[in-house]
Amino acid sequence: MSSQLKATPIELTDEERIELEGLARSTRTEHRTRLKAQIVLMAAEGAATRAIGRALGCTTGTASKWRVRYAEHRLAGFSEVGERGAAPKYDEETDRRILALLNRKPPEGYANWTGPLVAKALGDVNVQYVWRFLRTHKIDLSGRKSWCVSNDPEFAAKAAEIVGLYMAPPENAIVLAVDEKPSIQALERSQGHLKLPNGRALMGQSHDYKRNGTTTLFAALDLKSGKVVGKHYKRRRRVEFLNFMNKVVATYPDKEIHVVLDNLSTHKPRRDMWLKRHKNVHFHFTPTHASRLNQVEIRFSILSGKSLNGTSFQSVPELIAHIEAFIASYNGTARPFVWTKSEVHQKRLKPCFAEQ
Repeated sequence: MSSQLKATPIELTDEERIELEGLARSTRTEHRTRLKAQIVLMAAEGAATRAIGRALGCTTGTASKWRVRYAEHRLAGFSEVGERGAAPKYDEETDRRILALLNRKPPEGYANWTGPLVAKALGDVNVQYVWRFLRTHKIDLSGRKSWCVSNDPEFAAKAAEIVGLYMAPPENAIVLAVDEKPSIQALERSQGHLKLPNGRALMGQSHDYKRNGTTTLFAALDLKSGKVVGKHYKRRRRVEFLNFMNKVVATYPDKEIHVVLDNLSTHKPRRDMWLKRHKNVHFHFTPTHASRLNQVEIRFSILSGKSLNGTSFQSVPELIAHIEAFIASYNGTARPFVWTKSEVHQKRLKPCFAEQ
């Protein structure tokens, strides 16, 4: 025995009919909402659900759904909030568990976490969700970056002193940035231009090399002219540092000299004895772990990039002559660095994956 269910009847007030007709006719109405209004209006005229589906080009199930929803909830029944599939499998608690796990050490034998390792450690979270979570929060598990944070309690005062020398140097005084570039290696290796199968030509060098010794370059950058005074030593003890400073002082006779230095121990022990003999020289130390404030570090970077990288030397004297030639050439067209940052802030690091 079969029975046929009757379609849910729809009765509209004048106000409801006017509102639905407005939704059904307006070109500004979203297509889905316009379709729902048309279904209800045809149902109110007594049309069968199957006939409504054929007339409007939708399935019978869709026509029946919105007919019933309107009969039960009126216009509020048109809302589709919360009806798109099942409840999410993973929630904010899952996210907190992932972040908490990333704050722990990776499994024994591994250097860092990976998506599969995180999923395995959690046990009930799919690796695809882990990857999606990492992408959303821009967490790069394979990326690495080193940092150097100053914990100097007098950071602000020391940094202000250095920046003050850069921004407003004393009148008729010489301001020098002094430091050492230690253990520059005289590496000997085969090198030359190579032509690749695709026709591209580029500079290349062999993987094998021979060590022919090292040298340490002491350098003083004149902040006003941009020129460098340098001298090579085998080591970088206090005796080499003071010997170099004697050369620097002799280069600028009868001048008041302000010297920017980092906190290397060889710059500090018993320095008062030397300073008492050179009353025109004043040392200014950068904050601890903030040697980046010393401008001569920029010149060392230029030396490495333009002169030393990818070069071959058969002996230390050849290396020294090469560096001296570069310094002489660069001094010929040297220009001072323009320091524009008037404020230097002490960086503070905090855990990235703290629980939220």
